[in-house]
This record gives sequence, structure tokens and C-alpha cells, in this order.
Amino acid sequence: MREYWNSFASLLGVLAFCQSLLQLIFPPQLRFLCLKFFNRIFHLFSSYCYFDITEIDGVNTNELYNAVQLYLSSFVSINGSRLSLTRALNSSAITFGLSNNDCIVDTFSGVTVLWEHVVIQRQSQTFSWRPLPEEKRGFTLRIKKKNKSLILDSYLDYIMERSNEIRRKNQDRLLYTNSRGGSLDSRGHPWESVPFKHPSTFDTLAMHPQKKQEIMDDLEDFANGQSFYQKTGRAWKRGYLLYGPPGTGKSSMIAAMANYLSYDIYDLELTEVHNNSELRTLLMKTSSKSIIVIEDIDCSVNLTNRKKNNKRNYCDPEVRCGSGSACGGEDGGNSITLSGLLNFTDGLWSCCGSERIFVFTTNHIEKLDPALLRSGRMDMHIYMSYCSYPALKILLKNYLGYEESDLDYHVLKELSDVVDKAEMTPADISEVLIKNRNYKQKAVTELLEAMKTRADRNFKCGSLRDKISDEEEQEKRALETPNEGSEFEEPCKEGENKEKMKS
Repeated sequence: MREYWNSFASLLGVLAFCQSLLQLIFPPQLRFLCLKFFNRIFHLFSSYCYFDITEIDGVNTNELYNAVQLYLSSFVSINGSRLSLTRALNSSAITFGLSNNDCIVDTFSGVTVLWEHVVIQRQSQTFSWRPLPEEKRGFTLRIKKKNKSLILDSYLDYIMERSNEIRRKNQDRLLYTNSRGGSLDSRGHPWESVPFKHPSTFDTLAMHPQKKQEIMDDLEDFANGQSFYQKTGRAWKRGYLLYGPPGTGKSSMIAAMANYLSYDIYDLELTEVHNNSELRTLLMKTSSKSIIVIEDIDCSVNLTNRKKNNKRNYCDPEVRCGSGSACGGEDGGNSITLSGLLNFTDGLWSCCGSERIFVFTTNHIEKLDPALLRSGRMDMHIYMSYCSYPALKILLKNYLGYEESDLDYHVLKELSDVVDKAEMTPADISEVLIKNRNYKQKAVTELLEAMKTRADRNFKCGSLRDKISDEEEQEKRALETPNEGSEFEEPCKEGENKEKMKS
């Protein structure tokens, strides 16, 4: 037995000596070249070809990786042998996924392909301008060489189309926010998202049915207009301006638009963006089939009407810096300019994606610069008015379940006579109905009394005056052109006269 162990030890010593000798004769570089050569020989005689799809391509996220991940999750719950289950915060759905370093077989046009989810631990980083994820993720696609030209292009196109359908129909729509300004996270995203759960639809929206139908038709034409926009050479985007008094349903309108088209929403907070460059970065990181929203544009940053600013002394730093420029710290270092915002909505950078809608909201359209309101930037202006009689009937149906035939004729007559005089917003009326939703007759009675009280107060205060309409009046104030001649001549002369009087 001892002789056996001695012989075995001698053999190990010989093998160790041979290994040391081989390391001396064949250095690491030579061994690497030999291994690379044998790999090429192997792949040359192999009947398969391989394609790697990494999660991050340089500094940008690979959209094909996201599409493949979504596509495989649609049937991996049936075919996969090992699955990863995820559920996003505030989400009601569980997402199936291919587990790390696991494989799944798919069939397309009668051809079988193999997908492998490859996850490799990334080496520790010494220095990087942007930290990378700890794991390097990707998919490897294995196809027989004879089928490469047959299915590769069409298969990948099919995956992209299929993933878009799944994202629109089955997955939760997302509400994005730029809470970090324009800074990127470890995966190159400047946006943070939560599932979008707003229940507002055009059926529940308190607005005149004819006006709602016009908006729905316009949205439908836009969503189905890819060939038209390509034929006419226009960017596939559209702008909407929602304006009117507070509480008239501007946010509910945005939610209804997103639910109608199944689009994601990007809620852009301009006060978190420091300059025009960050604004462009945020735009580049938005996806197609999305609505980009800037609420209360007149309150976000200094983007007021240049015509009003021009009445001040041209030597004023705020005028010199241009409309919308912070120039020095009052806005916390925010230096977004009107020019940057216009390029964001209608410049070259606005064409870096497709099928996107820009929505601006404001309570005071007359404060906005006319350049922001023209067609091509804000194509459709939607006036969100006080509650009208058709909108009131929708609210009664939503909150009380009342149809028009369920109410007494005299009550309906009183409501129709007083609703325009009361000038109450849908939010005001909804509050009265919600408070008494369990007592329907009491809700209608209190609503009628509240509307009469408001109408009497408006009459006493002189609010019921002869007017064309609030919509036309605000449009006229916002779009009227400045006077001809030098815009800074008179203010500068007045400043000179004041200086002479002081001296």
C-alpha cells in the first residue's frame, strides 16, 4: 500500500514538473493565442452562430435587450424550467422572467432558436465617470448558420413589434419623474418610474361630449398617422395646450389621454433641470408612445411673455439674459431659456424619437410667450372651462349613478339655468357630490343650493359681465402681436430721464 502511494506521489511530481516546463516554454500570451485559434477552428466547423445582446451598449441602454426580455417573459411562464418572479412597487401584476444563466427554446417560421440569459459578475471599478451595475447582463441567441439570413432580420423585427404590443396592452403603464434632475443612474436612466394607475377616461371626464369627441378623433388620427408624417416630412409628434381656471380637470384630461392611447407619461419638473443640456438629455431618454407633460408652465421657471419683459429697461440683467433665463441664482441655478424649451418641443432634438405627445398646462395663458403657443409646438389649444350643463350631467352619473331621466324635470331645469351663472369648476361640484354620495337626493339639493349661492355672489360682485367668451378673450391676449418700432427705446429713455433728475 505504501508503494502505491509513493508511486502516486511520484506521478504527481512528474505532472507538476511538466506543467512548470510547459509554462516556461509556452508563455501566457502564446497559450491565449492557441486557445483563440482552436476556438476559431471550432466555430468554423460548428453548425451554429451566436449573437450577444448586452443590456448596456457603451453608455446607453440597449433597447433590444429590453425588448427581448419582455418578449421572452410573455411565454417563459409556460416553457421555462427555471423562472425569476418580480413585482414592481405599487404594481398589481407579477412578471415572469428567464433566470440567470438559464436557457429557453423558441420557434419562428419553423426554425428553432435558443436563448440564454447570461449574467456575469463585473470586476470592481477603480474609477468611472458613471458607475456601472455590479452585474453584466445580456442575452445570447444561437441560430443555425443555414438559417441566419432566413430569419435573423425578420425575427428581431417581430420581437420588437411583439414587445411593443405587450408593453401597451399587458404591462402597467408607467408614470416617470425626473426627481434627480438630468443625472443618470447606474443603468443610464435619468427618469424614475411608478406604475400609472389613474382611472380617468374620456367617458368619466366632465366636458362637453362634442368637445371630447374632437380631442379623441385628433388623438386617433395622430396615433394612426405614421405614414402621413413620413410622407409630409414632419416629425411624428403633436403638442397640446390645456388652459383654464384651476380645478377644471387639466390633470384628469392628461390621464384620460394616456389611458385612451395606452401611452406612458413623463412628468417633467422643470425646476429640477439646471440647464438646456440636461433638458435635451431628458428628452433623449424618453421612449416612443409617450406623453411628455409640463404642468403649470407659467409657474415652473421664468418663461413669461417677452412682450411684457420688453417694457422694462434693456439694461436690466433679466432682459439682457433673454426670456426664461435665471442668470444668477434666483431660481437656484436654473438656467433653462425659452430658446432651449422651444428647441425641446419643436427643434432638431425633438425629432430623436417618434410618436410622442407634448402637453403643457397653465392657468394663465396670457402669461406665456406667443412663440410657445404657435402651431408646430402647441398644435391644439384646449380650453378647460367652468362646469357646463352637459359636463354636470356626466358628474351626476359618475358620482350618483343618475341618468338624465332619473331626475325631476323642474330640478333639471333649475340646474341648467344656474350652472353657467355659478361658474363652478368640476372639482367644486365633485366635492359636493362626494360628500353626500350616500344620500343622492340630499346631494342634488345641496348642489343646487351651492350653485344658487355662488351665482348670487357672482352677480353681486359684478362677475357676470358682457363678454365674448373666456376662451376667445384669453387667446386674444396671448396671441396679440407687439407694437411696431423699437421695443426698448421708450423704457431706455425713461431710465435716462430718471438718471438726469437724480443728478
